[in-house]
Amino acid sequence: MNIKQRYTAAPERYDHSDKLYARCGNSGVMLPKISLGFWHNFGGIDPYERSRAITHYAFDHGITHFDLANNYGPPYGTAEETMGQLMKDDFHAYRDELFISSKAGYDMWPGPYGEWGSRKYLMASINQSLKRMNLDYVDLFYSHRFDPVTPVEETLQALVDIVKQGKALYVGISRWPLEALTFAEKYLRERDTPLLIYQDRLNMLDREPQEKGQLEFCRTHGIGFISFSPLAQGLLTNRYLNGIPADSRMARPNELKKEVLTPELLSHLHNLNRQAGERGQSLAEMALRWILEQQGVTSVLVGASSVEQLAQNMRCIDM
Repeated sequence: MNIKQRYTAAPERYDHSDKLYARCGNSGVMLPKISLGFWHNFGGIDPYERSRAITHYAFDHGITHFDLANNYGPPYGTAEETMGQLMKDDFHAYRDELFISSKAGYDMWPGPYGEWGSRKYLMASINQSLKRMNLDYVDLFYSHRFDPVTPVEETLQALVDIVKQGKALYVGISRWPLEALTFAEKYLRERDTPLLIYQDRLNMLDREPQEKGQLEFCRTHGIGFISFSPLAQGLLTNRYLNGIPADSRMARPNELKKEVLTPELLSHLHNLNRQAGERGQSLAEMALRWILEQQGVTSVLVGASSVEQLAQNMRCIDM
């Protein structure tokens, strides 16, 4: 019989709180500057014991924020199921130390009610997510993408009501255009459910939230900002500097397309890698540090396929 070893968190996990955490906008929430994303590597196709090892290492080193979405996997829903098993096996005793987020907006189940921003979809999604994760509530629930058809008031009121029903403590939005973000901030504030955080892609190759104003809006309105895909799905690492490895994301169908790696981009990546070397950093460390140095950024979401990769990514906090 396979008996899981009982997990006890490292007693020194908060010893470096002064450099690890940042205040999320004008709220009372402190988030780790490096947060752990469950987008890849925590689904039903991934080894559970590896997921356990990564999350243990993260929490043992002060990473309290685990970021999920209803359709993370693959298959859809299985990253939340992994989180639910982790809660059962390891983290139940530490629930009040964790900050767990989930989202809904992308396709999750067939039919007209399985994606976007309707009240029906969001309410069903939060109930399903809580069940999968063995939680009574999430700390943060996001609208995962802007719905151009559903009235924005319907989406936002659903978020307000999810908080008022006790199913989430805070709300966030992800990848909304600036005009909609501006409206959302006012709508939510006037209903005593202030927008805690905005999530978007921000990295050295994609600066859209800076160029289109969302990052500045968040900074000036007391809203946190969290960056996902900080390493551009591996482009901002040494992974593709000398070709496309057979086990890489770019080598798999329906993921990172090979056409992205143009000669111009490859030349740019080599230049960035040279700059990182001159600074005594890896390309990934420099890329993560660059994001943390942008005014208004609270945290960076990193994925990890191993404990070693997560440990390396965390080095950017010390730089």
